[in-house]
Amino acid sequence: MSGAMMGFIIWAAVGAIIILMGIKDIFSKKAAGFWANVEQFPVNDIKGYNRATGILFILYGIIFIVLGLPLLSGQNSPVILLSVLGVMLETIVLMAIYIIVITKKYRG
Repeated sequence: MSGAMMGFIIWAAVGAIIILMGIKDIFSKKAAGFWANVEQFPVNDIKGYNRATGILFILYGIIFIVLGLPLLSGQNSPVILLSVLGVMLETIVLMAIYIIVITKKYRG
């Protein structure tokens, strides 16, 4: 197995873990945490909040995996910058959606 393929498999495994976290959040009975080491704000609709947060994580994981496809072209390829910059942008958008949309809608 080539190094490029192994790199993509690891990248996709991380994306799959993020997707699984989203699925776990959707079915959670308690309000899902988004930020690490931060106390969760009071949520007015736990089921809706968990669904929104879970879908956000699932979409993030799917896009994360798609952004890893340039790894298949080889790890020394300049195309890898698309993956790195794409994930940076994706993460910023994820945080913005969470703060602007989800927090505003479900804060109790």
